[in-house]
Amino acid sequence: MARRAGSFGGSAAMYADERPDYPDAAVRWALEPVAGRAPLRVLDLAAGTGKLTQVLLRIGLDAADVVAVEPDANMLDEMRRRVPEVRALKGGAEAIPLDDSAVDAVVVGQAMHWFDLDRALPEIHRVLAPGGVLAGLWNTDDDRVPWVAEMKRLSRSSVSFTRWGPKEVPETRWFPRFAREEFPHAQRRTAESMVATIATHSHMLVLDEAEREEVKARVLAYLRSEPETAEGEFDLPIVTLAARALRGTV
Repeated sequence: MARRAGSFGGSAAMYADERPDYPDAAVRWALEPVAGRAPLRVLDLAAGTGKLTQVLLRIGLDAADVVAVEPDANMLDEMRRRVPEVRALKGGAEAIPLDDSAVDAVVVGQAMHWFDLDRALPEIHRVLAPGGVLAGLWNTDDDRVPWVAEMKRLSRSSVSFTRWGPKEVPETRWFPRFAREEFPHAQRRTAESMVATIATHSHMLVLDEAEREEVKARVLAYLRSEPETAEGEFDLPIVTLAARALRGTV
């Protein structure tokens, strides 16, 4: 698990180029409980290369009111290159380099499943102001679509496992009640760029080169054979899963 969690840094630029962003509606929903605060101070925790950070700016937050924290040095460098206007700090969910009550919202994109939640939830609680909100977002390929389901099956490797998401976020005294929602999303892809996206997944990054190339070739051959994906660009249907909870009063 730790090896997979730390696998992204070596492919930071590819991650930034190929991974999808998040729908504006999902991010607005995540921030809804504190939307009336001005200025609205937001922490993008485990921010990676800044995918979610960029959405925060796109929906109207001032860069001065957004801070990003990321543990991997390579991912952090890539984020600073792509989103230089946002303050970006090295740190993790279990030791956040911010003062008590420093932010009104903590948002986490595609990363909460890597946290040591026994340590991370009290730490997130500490940096949130009273009444603040914690929100997690996960993009998942919509496997209710038959060709997507088959692509996901073919992309499994010897180290694949089922990743948890919003339903598995525990309710604790730190964050006693989570609301959950789903949002439609899509990413414009080609067969080749779809394979490049899959290659940024942690289970692919930790494979030996031979198995990684085998999986990529298998998926590419499939995409080139399907009428929905064989030629030119297509939309990859995505469901963005979201969970949010207000800071507990402990």
